Amino acid sequence: MTETVYDVVGIGNAIVDVLAKVGDTFLIERGLDKGSMTLVEALEAGKIYADVIPELQVSGGSAANTVSGMASLGADCAYIGKVHDDELGQLFQRNIAMAGIDFFTPPLTEGPATGRSVVLVTPDAERSMFTYLGAARKLTESDIDEKTISESKFLFLEGYLWDEPSEQQAMLKACELAHKHGREIAFSVSAKSCIQKHRESMLKMITDHIDILFANEEELKLLFETEDLETALDAIKPLVNIAAITRDSRGSVVVHGREKIFVEAEKIENVVDSTGAGDLYAAGFLFGLSRGRSLGTCATIGGITAAEVITHYGARPEVSLRGLVRHRLIEYGKRANT
Repeated sequence: MTETVYDVVGIGNAIVDVLAKVGDTFLIERGLDKGSMTLVEALEAGKIYADVIPELQVSGGSAANTVSGMASLGADCAYIGKVHDDELGQLFQRNIAMAGIDFFTPPLTEGPATGRSVVLVTPDAERSMFTYLGAARKLTESDIDEKTISESKFLFLEGYLWDEPSEQQAMLKACELAHKHGREIAFSVSAKSCIQKHRESMLKMITDHIDILFANEEELKLLFETEDLETALDAIKPLVNIAAITRDSRGSVVVHGREKIFVEAEKIENVVDSTGAGDLYAAGFLFGLSRGRSLGTCATIGGITAAEVITHYGARPEVSLRGLVRHRLIEYGKRANT
C-alpha cells in the first residue's frame, strides 16, 4: 500500500461563496425560496449579486469547507475541483492555498466562469443559497488524480456532485481508485434536494462504495422515505461502516454496527449564520478518525467545530480549530474527573 501523504483529499464543486445579510422582505419581493439551496443560471445569479452588499467573498463548496476545517485542525489536505482562470477562480486558488491545502486541478481557460454561491443570511441566521455552478460542472474523470487519492487516508465526496453526469463519473472513478489503494471513502449527502432528485442512484452509490456517511436527520429520513429516525438509523446500519448524523441543537448520533452513540450539541448563545455547519462537523469527525480517536470523541470534535462556524458569517473557521478543540477537550476531561 502506498504511504500516505494526506489525511484527506476532498472532491467537490469549487465555488466562491458570496455572503450578504438581507431581511426576509428581500427574499419575498424577489420570489426567492428561504432556507434552500437553489441552482440558478449565470444571469439570475448576476441579478441577485447586483442587489446585495457582500459581507464576505471566500472560496467555498461543501467539500472545500470540510478540508479547510481539517487543515485548521492540523490535518494535511488536498482538494480536487474545477474553476476558471478568471478573477473568482484566482481568488479560490489563493484562499485554498492560504489554508494550507494542496490544489493541483488545472483551471479552465475558456467556457463557463468560476462558480459562485450567493448566500443570503436573514436575521434568524437562516441561509438561503443561490448557486451558479459554472466551471465546477466541468469536473471530469480526467481531473481525478490517482496519485493524490492513493496518498490520502480518506477520500471525501460531496453529494452536490451527483447533479451532473460527468461529475458522477468522476466520483465513481475516484471511489474505484480509493478501493484499489485500500482507502476509506466518506460521503456527505449535502442537501435534501440532492436526495429528492437522485435518491435511488445515490443510495446505490452509498451501498456500493461508501464507508463513512454524513447527513442530517431530515436527509437520512428522506433517503429511506420514513418519518422515524430510529427506522432510518436501522436502515443505514448495514450499508456503511459508520454513519454520523447531525440533529441541530440536539447534537448528533453515530451508528457503527450495533452501536448507537448520542452526543449532545455544544451550547451556543448566539447563532449568526448556519452556513457550513454540516461541512465543519464532517471536518471535526474525520479529523478525529484520522487520529484514531473514539467515535464519541470524533462526534464531540465535530460538534465543537460546527459550533464555531455558526457563531459568525461564512463557512470557514475564524480561529485555529486545533487550539479550540484542544482547549474544549481538556475542559471536558476536567469535568469528567470532578
